[in-house]
Amino acid sequence: MTKTPPDTLLDDATVERLSGAFNRCFETFDPGVDVFTADAFFDLMPPFWRFQLEGPRAFAEQLRSIAEGEVTVTILRTVATARGFVTEHVETQRGERVMVARRVWLCEVRDGLIEKVVGYCNGGWDDELRARHSAEAPMVRP
Repeated sequence: MTKTPPDTLLDDATVERLSGAFNRCFETFDPGVDVFTADAFFDLMPPFWRFQLEGPRAFAEQLRSIAEGEVTVTILRTVATARGFVTEHVETQRGERVMVARRVWLCEVRDGLIEKVVGYCNGGWDDELRARHSAEAPMVRP
């Protein structure tokens, strides 16, 4: 696949394929094939921290290291951009406790593969924090 011109959205099929494969990484801890460039760069911002990784295997290892039990991801939306896509998801980890995190991912694509990922995370919310949030700041819209 050729590089996408900066004034053209990435095609729907590529966005769908890459977004699905990217989000599956959180559940399988496997970067898969035909998803990331070998030199993919990850710039990750959990609450009160920032760190960077290079390479799809390093990203998969990071996901594995923070997983607590079974992990499921619900994709809330994915939007094509001129250089890739933005995807938003909710990750739920079910181990000794249930942790829920909401994240936004800005993914840049080169030659049909993800080459750069910038991630913003609200952190893991346990049962207590979710209950407190529900009581003190009920959502007007889901």
